[in-house]
Amino acid sequence: MPLTSRERVQATINHEVPDRVPLVIGASNATGINMVAYRRLKKLLGVESPDRYIYDFPELGASLVDEEVLQRLRADVRGVWDREPQHILEKNAAREPGSMYYNSWGSGVVKAAEDSWFPHYHPLSETHSIEDLEKYPWPDMNDPTRVAHVRAAAQKLHAENQYAIMGTPWLAFPVERAYEMQRMDRFYYNLGRHPDFAVALLQKTNEMCKTLMGHFLDECGDVIDIIKVGDDLGMKTSLMLSPKMYRKLVKPIHADYLSFIKSRTKAKVFFHTDGDVWDLLPDFIEMGIDILNPIQSSAGKMSQLEELKKQYGKQLIFCGAIDTSNTLPFGTPDDVRAEVKRNIGILGEGGGYMVAAVHTVMADVPAENILAMADAVEEFGWYKK
Repeated sequence: MPLTSRERVQATINHEVPDRVPLVIGASNATGINMVAYRRLKKLLGVESPDRYIYDFPELGASLVDEEVLQRLRADVRGVWDREPQHILEKNAAREPGSMYYNSWGSGVVKAAEDSWFPHYHPLSETHSIEDLEKYPWPDMNDPTRVAHVRAAAQKLHAENQYAIMGTPWLAFPVERAYEMQRMDRFYYNLGRHPDFAVALLQKTNEMCKTLMGHFLDECGDVIDIIKVGDDLGMKTSLMLSPKMYRKLVKPIHADYLSFIKSRTKAKVFFHTDGDVWDLLPDFIEMGIDILNPIQSSAGKMSQLEELKKQYGKQLIFCGAIDTSNTLPFGTPDDVRAEVKRNIGILGEGGGYMVAAVHTVMADVPAENILAMADAVEEFGWYKK
């Protein structure tokens, strides 16, 4: 008799061999479907439903996938999300359509295309003064409207006991928040030229993230299976910073944050970081990361899937690896099927792999290829007993 989706995922994340490789799609912004692509998918499937967005945040562009569609895709994980404070949601809902969206941290995004928004305003971009950090009007992470709905949503999924539950609070990643406050190039410049300031900023964002994460885990930490965090540290050919700089300045922040999370929940830690992060994999393992995502298979050494499995398959669960830069947007459904089959054969050998796209399924991905990815898991993902 087949396992339930939750049993399947639990077996996988505990380094056991399940009945089938799990599929993760629609559970978070990092494993989601852009709304433009999702509308096409709904049309292909004959699903009629209003457009809804993860986090009730249209400016992120990530769809809240309907349960009907998740079941058709045979997705094994369901998400539980926080929200921005109610007054922030109301303020942005009332703004002029298409104008800049400001989040609770004070950063702003602008519309670039349909359901596509990009960072534009960075409130601390012109400073490297610790005094300015002390003066800044930081957001209230104790606002109860951020997590008021979380317990009920998590308890419902837990009571149904059909799907693995991923807790995925947003705007709660310390490095990402630091460079959104400063602008990415400015933050990394300060990390090199003004490290005292950059570390002070990281310490501040870390404390803010811990406060929000603490409230989130108070609501659901006892019933979720996975807690998703992450900070993008890599590019297509290298890291954004040297391993030496990471270990000296950033790793202590991550280690503290992850230790805090692990003290609040038994859920496995799902760490999202794009790019070629190969040189930091031992650090991730040392800090207690359980699941690595998105396995950007087009990025440097991360393309070496056989070696990745050989060296780190006993310490890390891999989630992702279905290429969103070439195969999903530009390949045929047969190309997608072939990539899923190949990756399952490599990363899924002996368990330890969950199929997912490399980050969000973007707007240029045909609906037929989304279905091909999901159906290929059903076709090629079953283990022989």
